[in-house]
Amino acid sequence: MTSEDKIKQAFKDRDWNEIKTHDSWVIFKVMAEMVEGFEKLAKIGPCVSIFGSARTKSDNPYYKMAEEIAAKLVRHGYGVITGGGPGIMEAGNKGAKSEKGKSVGLNIELPHEQGNNMYIDPDKLISFDYFFVRKVMFVKYSQGFIVMPGGFGTLDELFEAVTLIQTNKIGRFPIVLVGEEFWGGLFDWIKGTMLKAGNISPEDLNLINIVETPTDAVRVIDEFYSKYLLSPNF
Repeated sequence: MTSEDKIKQAFKDRDWNEIKTHDSWVIFKVMAEMVEGFEKLAKIGPCVSIFGSARTKSDNPYYKMAEEIAAKLVRHGYGVITGGGPGIMEAGNKGAKSEKGKSVGLNIELPHEQGNNMYIDPDKLISFDYFFVRKVMFVKYSQGFIVMPGGFGTLDELFEAVTLIQTNKIGRFPIVLVGEEFWGGLFDWIKGTMLKAGNISPEDLNLINIVETPTDAVRVIDEFYSKYLLSPNF
């Protein structure tokens, strides 16, 4: 019985469709997604999340890099979490699958994009209706974020993580941006505009690493945890 089924059973005297259409009852749908996510992801062990555009094609260099990064992460003892869709997400799951590593997909249905990709472990696919619940799962169960070029959704996930770390709402973990050509202009703006205006502190710049190669991306993750004498193989 799924988490949603359990909640349905608990409220069997009410119409489930009616519950979902009333704002005050949405909390139970949110609870169902939270419970399912916690129950499944608590068992997967250490993982790194890979983010990026769903629109990236398989012949794009960044697709190939994401695939290689995921494979390297598995060889270094990590599983891989993605948003479960096509593009960079597919590349991340494909790379993890190629090394027989844990391949997790946190999928969300969107109007103009496909469903989950074929490289996710069947028992590690979770579908969400709510973006905010999905983002909780990324932050709670990731040992690091590797961020490939992407759109507004990628930026949303990036800056939410940076904000939570900056404000000490979560413990620090490594955040790696791949591709100076793509990310350099944004980082220059952060330094030249946000920092200059006093809206962030100089040390906030250290929360983000920009790298060019898959090897460097994985190295940042490894070096971060080596400082704390932690191993991904716990």
